[in-house]
Amino acid sequence: QDTFKIQTQRAFLDVYLADGTNIRLDIQTSDTADRILEVALCEMGLSRELIKYFSLFFFQDHDDGALSVVKKVAEFELPYVSLQSMKELRCKLGIRKWYMDLSLDTLLMDCRASLNLLYMQAIQEVKRNWIKPTEGQMQELEFLQKNANKAKFLESIRETQFYGYIRLDPCICDYPEEGCSADIYVGNNEINCCIKLPTSQTKEVSFKINRLRSWQVTFLCATKNGEEDDTLELRLEYNDSGTWQWITLYTKQ
Repeated sequence: QDTFKIQTQRAFLDVYLADGTNIRLDIQTSDTADRILEVALCEMGLSRELIKYFSLFFFQDHDDGALSVVKKVAEFELPYVSLQSMKELRCKLGIRKWYMDLSLDTLLMDCRASLNLLYMQAIQEVKRNWIKPTEGQMQELEFLQKNANKAKFLESIRETQFYGYIRLDPCICDYPEEGCSADIYVGNNEINCCIKLPTSQTKEVSFKINRLRSWQVTFLCATKNGEEDDTLELRLEYNDSGTWQWITLYTKQ
């Protein structure tokens, strides 16, 4: 608050849902993320014991229609202040589920509010092509959506590839060779990379968490053509066919 000269005062904050609608909250600029999340979800009618399964995220809507999940908001963070500090990124504050165990969907489907939240996010991920259903699965999902069968829709979508994963923005990696672009999906105890090879072919590689020994995250800042060129470097030490090797992913900030 001191850095951005924001005094503690009353303010309005928009919290967005996966269907594009938003809830306008009457807050204090010093309210933490866990407080704002609680107020927003209680206003939607969510049971207090289910709040822990959701979290606030910063995300970006791009002009080309793409959606980027920038980061999960830490519980102690002040969302109002963070949004002011990221004005140039034009970020929004949104609610998304925050767990990797798909069996928890069944627990949350007993509450109408949480059922609606899961359904809205699932529909969004289908529209954004974040999940990879087969042709038959897609036809079934379209039928269930048309008939507004939310519970059955969520049961069916659990069988599709990458449902329940967090999808990151495309990045550059050095596996299997330098300069390859990759789409990254994190979930089900794996980091899954859909890698585009220089031959324009696509190779899907799954890095299992139990075969990772260590990792390093480095923020690289350089100046290129008079502008700052910020890159996040993630290095993974991975056991590939009995041999340990370092794999590096680069993403622009």
